[in-house]
Amino acid sequence: MLRPRLRGDRLPALVALAAATAGVVNALSALTPNLGWEGHTVLQIEPVEAVPIFHALALPTSAALVLTAFYLGRRRWRAWQAAFVFLLALGVVDLLKGLDVEEALFTAAVAALLWWGRRAFYVRHDPIRLGAALPVTLGLAIGTFALAAAAALAASPHAPTDAVVRETGDLLLWRDGPIGFHEALLGVPLAVGVVSALALATAAYLLFRPLSATRSLPSLELRRTAEALVRREGTDSLAHFKLRQDTHYLFSPDGRAFVGYRVQSGVLLVSGDPVGHPDALPALLHELRAYAQRHGLELAALGASEGILPLWHEAGFRTLYIGDEGIVETGAFSLDGRAIRKVRQSVSRLERASFCTELAETRRLGETELAELERVSNLWRGGAPERGFTMALDSFGGEGRDDGVVVAARDCGGRVCGFLHFVPVHGRPAMSLSAMRRDPSTPNGLMEFLVVRSIEELRERGVEEVSLNFAAFARLMHDPRNGGEWLLGRLVELFNPYFQIESLYSFNAKFSPRWEPRYLVFDRARRLPRVGLAAMWIEGQLPKPALL
Repeated sequence: MLRPRLRGDRLPALVALAAATAGVVNALSALTPNLGWEGHTVLQIEPVEAVPIFHALALPTSAALVLTAFYLGRRRWRAWQAAFVFLLALGVVDLLKGLDVEEALFTAAVAALLWWGRRAFYVRHDPIRLGAALPVTLGLAIGTFALAAAAALAASPHAPTDAVVRETGDLLLWRDGPIGFHEALLGVPLAVGVVSALALATAAYLLFRPLSATRSLPSLELRRTAEALVRREGTDSLAHFKLRQDTHYLFSPDGRAFVGYRVQSGVLLVSGDPVGHPDALPALLHELRAYAQRHGLELAALGASEGILPLWHEAGFRTLYIGDEGIVETGAFSLDGRAIRKVRQSVSRLERASFCTELAETRRLGETELAELERVSNLWRGGAPERGFTMALDSFGGEGRDDGVVVAARDCGGRVCGFLHFVPVHGRPAMSLSAMRRDPSTPNGLMEFLVVRSIEELRERGVEEVSLNFAAFARLMHDPRNGGEWLLGRLVELFNPYFQIESLYSFNAKFSPRWEPRYLVFDRARRLPRVGLAAMWIEGQLPKPALL
């Protein structure tokens, strides 16, 4: 079920703050002595031995509640259950440890708020499997208890067993016990407290971690289903790139539409537009959002086209312009005119140097040709890994991906020194650029030569449009619509030396393309930095720290 946004945006953060405050208030109350009249009244109700026990229970329960509040802010259902139990228990303990009526009323109010907003905590969890969780939990408990017992014995080697056991329990409950720690052992109680807190935090992580998104890649049957939908409905220029081997799929309930996605650092990133029958897309987005909510994932789409934005807006999402796709109309393309003279000069120079091109279908490439292309790719990357997700394939061929073409440039000796790889845009006479590689030792202008010859070759094959490189934030830098876009454009220029933003735009602009804007779709503005970072990691624009 798609959870309502009314209780979905701010309530978890409010409840988390209230729960943490209740935990801190109860912890401070447990550390302060009872007032005279309260203590006297309590002793009329319960035995004197019971009062210290409830004081001792209040502190670790309060600490557990504060820890649970962190996961409440992340909408975890199991954290809601634990916090509700902790709040009820603290309300009772507040009364039994000293008639702390104010603390009990505040704790009850927080519990009531938690109950009222229970529908906002929709992130589900992996089932607790005793075979995996029990050994870890027992190991943490036994290890922490053994550390506390060893500390008690080190402080008083000749103390009776009951005193050691009591001191061990007091150390774990973060209170003073019968054994004193002196000189070199003064820091032992703090160390045991820190270790027990870390053990509690680890147990909380194991208990409250969300339901894992699927890690297994789609089966061959699902891939063929996705391929059939791409061939039948994939009219967007990025649709074919969903057939990458590292892409996961989520289908609409009726199976008539799907999205390709990957999960990066807690963000579910959809590649381009959904593919499928228009009538099935609203239900697909509904299913997609529910899936992200159940798994505690932030949902975003990278490279969405302008035509799909109303559907995202209707679903409650926001959009941010991130750049333009350059599309060349082959019928109108020409090397005549002053505006394209530099490209014309590059082409003439490469022709005089006896460079030539040849077009081949990827399905017809043999091992020798593939090895040549791989050699050029390795030289171009210089040891860096392959990049791309939304606007590139991860290989030239394979199941369902062998209907592209490669336009290769050869030098006077017949050696491949650069190539362009194109994939089809189904349902219309168009193709999209997937890879652009060259040997760094080749003359300048080789890429322009390849693009021109590719446009001419594809035009002869009936292709009317060729989608070239993506130019990030091109409008902001060259055609801002208002003062805000102008300011953002100046900010983008600061990053140009690191990401070659301007050079990609300038290269595309040489061929007088039509600019088609692309967008980043996101849910919550405060999570936009996280989404943006995940997008740059998944596209390979930023190296991901090894620890992550």
